[in-house]
Amino acid sequence: MINPFDDVYFMKRALQEAQMAFDKNEVPVGAVVVMNNQIIARAHNLTETLNDVTAHAEMQAFTAAADFLGGKYLKECTLYVTLEPCQMCAGASYWTQIGKIVYGASEEKRGFRNLNTTLHPKTKVVSGVLENECGDLLKRFFIEKRNLN
Repeated sequence: MINPFDDVYFMKRALQEAQMAFDKNEVPVGAVVVMNNQIIARAHNLTETLNDVTAHAEMQAFTAAADFLGGKYLKECTLYVTLEPCQMCAGASYWTQIGKIVYGASEEKRGFRNLNTTLHPKTKVVSGVLENECGDLLKRFFIEKRNLN
């Protein structure tokens, strides 16, 4: 039986959030948190809007998911995020004990893997889901930024 709610499906929802960030002139990163094939939190970068360096999509999604569940642990949840989490977001994911992280584009300079950031030992990681689509949106954003300056 084919499951319509797979990693690609949920990454497309995260990409919708990234597009919302793009439209707000925020770095276009989007995230959703899923539990039992249901999106329980949606978020995108808000660092410019909130004037807050910690307002990354993942951080916003963790807060919303914990609020939805009424608890800080996300053991049964999956985070779908369009860009590999940074060290801060990976650290936060450790404390949430998130069950799985699925990300699209890799972040060569600031991604948690290159910085050897430790995730929770039970967290599973899947990378490269809709990698081209996620990366293209980021590239387009920064090309437009450079052309405006």
